[in-house]
Amino acid sequence: MVFLRIQDFARRPASEQARLRAQLEAVLAVTTAELDPAGRIVLEAADGAAIVLLRDPIGALRIAQRALTAGAAGLPLSAGLNHGALQLAGRKGTEGMTGDGIAVAASIAEFAAASRLFASRSFRNALADAAPGREVSLVAAGAFKDSGLRDHEVFALDDKAVARRRLRYTVATAVLVVACLGGGIAARISAESDKPFATAVMDKYPYVRALVRRVNF
Repeated sequence: MVFLRIQDFARRPASEQARLRAQLEAVLAVTTAELDPAGRIVLEAADGAAIVLLRDPIGALRIAQRALTAGAAGLPLSAGLNHGALQLAGRKGTEGMTGDGIAVAASIAEFAAASRLFASRSFRNALADAAPGREVSLVAAGAFKDSGLRDHEVFALDDKAVARRRLRYTVATAVLVVACLGGGIAARISAESDKPFATAVMDKYPYVRALVRRVNF
């Protein structure tokens, strides 16, 4: 679930609250348009809104990112993401949802600064299950205590973490290829010469000898 919180909403004048609420509704209309109505529920909260997505942590992360981007101009939003249990509440025809899942998401959104996104450990785990490797974009941001003195381990979005991971994989792959090629060359040279491997390589490839001399120099 995604909890979008308007910063300092309760302390603002009523006219400004109405304006920010209208802006938030516009952001929700745009960011949730692509979602199947049967797979999501939008709930109004005292200082923002909660979007519940059924078994779709990837969609939840995307919605939170888009909402923060859309709300960057004049709408001080923060986002909290969580994965947890919910249940229907209210009378027929006026149903809502309640549960620890929304409460934790709301607390995490309160920890985040404007235009920032925080996620819980359970959300990061759900993201890892849904799209292995995608969870590296959520990096540890510390532990926070809510108003009920409950501790929460939170993670912040870092898009560069994915790029760094891809770079490490590319380098590792290149090293593996070089090692495999080197192993083949070593076997072939050793079979052709009874000299020590290093001497045989430098005799067969003069540029290697020149490189070694340059490094020693």
